[in-house]
Amino acid sequence: MTLAIFDLDNTLLAGDSDHAWGEFLVEEGIVDAQAYRKANDRFYQDYLNGELDILNYLGFVLQPLSIHSMDELLEWRATFMDKKVRPMLLKKADALLNSHRERGHTLMIITATNRFVTEPIADALGIDHLIATEPEMVDGRYTGGIAGTPSFQGGKVARLNDWLAATGESLDGAWFYSDSHNDLPLLEKVDNPVAVDPDPKLEEFARNQGWDVMTLRD
Repeated sequence: MTLAIFDLDNTLLAGDSDHAWGEFLVEEGIVDAQAYRKANDRFYQDYLNGELDILNYLGFVLQPLSIHSMDELLEWRATFMDKKVRPMLLKKADALLNSHRERGHTLMIITATNRFVTEPIADALGIDHLIATEPEMVDGRYTGGIAGTPSFQGGKVARLNDWLAATGESLDGAWFYSDSHNDLPLLEKVDNPVAVDPDPKLEEFARNQGWDVMTLRD
């Protein structure tokens, strides 16, 4: 089995679903608009700069999940998918996914964005295997905490290694597509690393290494 692994935000999507979820919460009046937007933007800039404190960020982003019922959250998420995510879908991303399907590859998303936000996106893209940061749940409610290792930077490698050990699969011939220098730990582990609409740090590194660089934007 050959794995074709994809980052999600700004790779398969023309935008960042995690940041967009925060914007959605602001626009719907679910959170304090001024304070939440300021923090959301600051964390996103930290991510772009390669300076994100992932545990601090997850404490922020998972907190709203812990204070609302699952029924409310699922209703909001469905609206979020229609308003925010579907406009980010890319025709060229669909074509890329289909090219790997036609070669018999197994498709997987690995993303630092939490599973609550990303699971319906993976479903919309027709990708069965999703490794995402796992929000902790107790008795059917989110606690605001994290279960296990966040799939961020080196955590993506650790989580993928766990999956490989559990399934008996390998990275032989694997592909990984990403836009972000935060994903260098995993890009450097696969046989076929591809920089997709990369940030400046990743683009420079990829070109120096002779990696493929591509765009999925129209």
